[in-house]
Amino acid sequence: MDKYKKTIEKLIEFRNDRDWQQFHDSKNLALAISIEAAELNELFLWKKETESDQVNIEKLKEELADVLSFSLLLAEKHQLDIFDIVLEKIEKNGEKYPVAKAKGTAKKYDEL
Repeated sequence: MDKYKKTIEKLIEFRNDRDWQQFHDSKNLALAISIEAAELNELFLWKKETESDQVNIEKLKEELADVLSFSLLLAEKHQLDIFDIVLEKIEKNGEKYPVAKAKGTAKKYDEL
């Protein structure tokens, strides 16, 4: 069994053992992703650019795991293959951000 499927199964088992599926509707999962992302951002808050790579790695792992866990559960709920949707998004972004125009700039696609 590949790591992805095993991870999903573990997440579902953890959730179901606690009877939390009742709380995992799409809205709540999306909100949880946002809240956990804010907690991830908090690790970097008020740090100078030179300090941002010196964040506590254990806290980084925990917050990133929370974001990823809720993201995986939301994708699973809607039977979305995370690899497919990421590849689709890369393709769309490639059209919006052609290398010739976007290379080396942080401008948004409508400013290129």
